[in-house]
Amino acid sequence: MSKIISKEYYLKYLKKKILKKKIILCHGVFDLLHIGHIKYLEDSKKRGDILIVSITEDKYVNKGIGRPYFSIKQRMESIAALTCVDFVIESSYPTAINIIQLIKPNLYIKGSDYKNNENDITGEILREQKEVEMNGGKIFFVNTPMSSSSKLINENFEILNDDQKKEILSIKKKWNINTISKKIDEIKNIKILIIGEIIIDHYVFCEALGKSGKEPVLALRTLTSQKYIGGSGIVANHISDFCQSVDLITSVGEKKEYMTFIKKNIKENIKTKFFYKKNSPTIYKKRYLDTYNNNKILGVYDLNDSPLDTKNEKKLYNFIINKVPKYDLVIVSDYGHGFISKKNADLLCKKAKFLALNTQINASNIGYHTMGKYSKIDFSIVNEIELRHEMRDKFTDIKMLIKRLTSRLKIKNLMVTQGNKGSILFNNKLNLFNHCAAYAEKIVDKVGAGDSMVAITAALIYKKTDNALVSLIASLAASQKVEKIGNSTSVNKIKILKSIEHLLK
Repeated sequence: MSKIISKEYYLKYLKKKILKKKIILCHGVFDLLHIGHIKYLEDSKKRGDILIVSITEDKYVNKGIGRPYFSIKQRMESIAALTCVDFVIESSYPTAINIIQLIKPNLYIKGSDYKNNENDITGEILREQKEVEMNGGKIFFVNTPMSSSSKLINENFEILNDDQKKEILSIKKKWNINTISKKIDEIKNIKILIIGEIIIDHYVFCEALGKSGKEPVLALRTLTSQKYIGGSGIVANHISDFCQSVDLITSVGEKKEYMTFIKKNIKENIKTKFFYKKNSPTIYKKRYLDTYNNNKILGVYDLNDSPLDTKNEKKLYNFIINKVPKYDLVIVSDYGHGFISKKNADLLCKKAKFLALNTQINASNIGYHTMGKYSKIDFSIVNEIELRHEMRDKFTDIKMLIKRLTSRLKIKNLMVTQGNKGSILFNNKLNLFNHCAAYAEKIVDKVGAGDSMVAITAALIYKKTDNALVSLIASLAASQKVEKIGNSTSVNKIKILKSIEHLLK
């Protein structure tokens, strides 16, 4: 009988056979089997009758770029080859909790490096211990020699390119995972306000049937569709995992379309205030995609780009005067759909203690929308195309354009994203450029990359964080976004910390 078993096999057959045995459960990624793993598993087997090892499925491995190096099939076969292991089972979950509930081990064993809870940035060990004890078992920490798959892989396999290696080495000289974690924690009490249009992104996944028989039209068959929160809503969601509370000021349609969807998809620690734009729908962007490679084929938008009516304009003006000065950080996500007028943009620049700006070119505003209605900005983010469009310059060296734009609009810090070439963060006062490589392994959807970076970058700059560290964290935030379709997930703090932890080993 194979040592590799399914959850269904365990429940239907094996559970009854081993009911009176002392069950030991070990759980992990086991990406590169080494002597530390072997000693840990051999020691664990001595403490019971049956040793079951659960191994994390590929998509839930959270160890940064290039991980897991070995597939779930390879990792399971490697562990099953050890004589001390009785059974191996795949864990199709982000944590060990579900496997603990399934196996209900008498003893759940971890390595000694997990014994100090302060070193567990995920907080999962305490939750696992609680679950084990609820099911009648105990947790135990073996004192076997420690090693690190991440360290061995980083040192012996070509996971990182030369630029990434150089950046990580520079970070390691100044920081470790504990000091980085503390630095990120510094932003949790910042009082943050986000202002901008909320957008409903509707992705329709299609199969291309071919050209219509009578007309030169591409025919598609709808397979499935998914709606996501976008615009200022996703910006708020992205920062919500890092801050205790976030306030969001946004606009929706006069008839309050999609309010139930919006409220359901905004994180619980976000407080919202809505402006209902007269004679306008809630901004709704439908995109048709070919499921073969997720290429976008067509976009159909429902929106009204006209300015706010006089009544709402005045309400927003009064809010800015009375409320904006009370916030530590104000993030403006201006998508050019008429919510923020030049008058209110000027007022935001005057009243905000620290102003971060995210303006974007899109199909409906190109040629009309500009950063020029803002000035004296503490931080702004644009991509290279938007920068060149703003400066009306295709060919000048990008650093020269950055200097010109920051001088013109009095921007203290500017980040320019360059797709797979990474990003450039410029500190105008220090005349300092910091380049950071891109860390995304597989780009699925580039839409919203800037949204995922703006808030966390602004908050860290507000806290005067080292530019190299800011750029790395921003890049890892972007990689979380572009590796997923649409805004299906928001940036996760623990995933960023775990990625950094394993990159630094």
